[in-house]
Amino acid sequence: MSSMVPPGPGSDAADEAVRSTCDDASICKRFAVSVGYWKDPYIQFFVRQAKERKAPEINRGYYARVQGVHYLVTAFLKRTQCNCQIINVGAGLDTTFWRLKDDDLLPLKYFEVDFPMIAARKLHNIKSKPQLAKPIMELHCGESLVMDSHSMDSTRYAIIGADLRNLPDMEERLKKFNMDTHLPTLLVAECVLVYMTPEQSAGLLSWAANTFAAAMFINYEQVNMGDRFGQIMVENLQRRHCNLAGVQSCESLQSQKDRLLSTGWENATALDMIKVYQNLPQDDVRRIEKLEFLDEKELLEQLLLHYCLCWATKDALKLGLADIMF
Repeated sequence: MSSMVPPGPGSDAADEAVRSTCDDASICKRFAVSVGYWKDPYIQFFVRQAKERKAPEINRGYYARVQGVHYLVTAFLKRTQCNCQIINVGAGLDTTFWRLKDDDLLPLKYFEVDFPMIAARKLHNIKSKPQLAKPIMELHCGESLVMDSHSMDSTRYAIIGADLRNLPDMEERLKKFNMDTHLPTLLVAECVLVYMTPEQSAGLLSWAANTFAAAMFINYEQVNMGDRFGQIMVENLQRRHCNLAGVQSCESLQSQKDRLLSTGWENATALDMIKVYQNLPQDDVRRIEKLEFLDEKELLEQLLLHYCLCWATKDALKLGLADIMF
């Protein structure tokens, strides 16, 4: 998922600007996949190929994001032996469900929540593309799928059109589609919390920490936003009517950790994407660094320095979730 002063956060215009960032991310991912940064045979069914080349530093940034999140998701699945559920909040056109199925690493159930308009678009893509629908049906037990214009429920995968700022409504819809509060639960948010006010994101984080006995929250978004480079990023988004309503939590790695620890999580870690990039499997990093010549090494470093991967755990079931690290 992915707002201008004016309009304020939560207004229709601001929400529309946030929704448009979903397309940007998916188009960038599709381009990076087409160059060979990572494999994703499903992204092509959601967005067109970019009209122009994306800069190498953008491709490497997305590579670090996708691989970093995937590393943590996989670690959680292995730690729980897939006896768990995943809730991707602000999922956009993400393809993780299909890729996990191909890797034989699906949780018991995979939920996605996003604006009803984005959920409806994703459902349209699924219904019109057999390559997307078939894997869902292969795993579905029982009668036909439960589906309306902006939600779908199947045995292993559910899509819910809901507003993350309205927690009672979101929780009700998740429970209707068989979210199990007793299961170890992984929540994933990529460039989502930054578009919510600090009160709204704290509400979502507290709800997650208090709802499940064992849980992990992965958050990928901006950091170090107080410097000049960060200010330029904010101004560029504001020009597109995109107000970063939650930017104050993105001041530093410490402010990111503090937000997690103050909302009921027991352990929290925050790494900027330079560190994540350095901790990814280096044989694959060497492979992707040969794909394109990178002229702007300093620009890549600035980009990586202004995004971070944070994760927090709460583990009443003593599964060793706090041991998940790079």
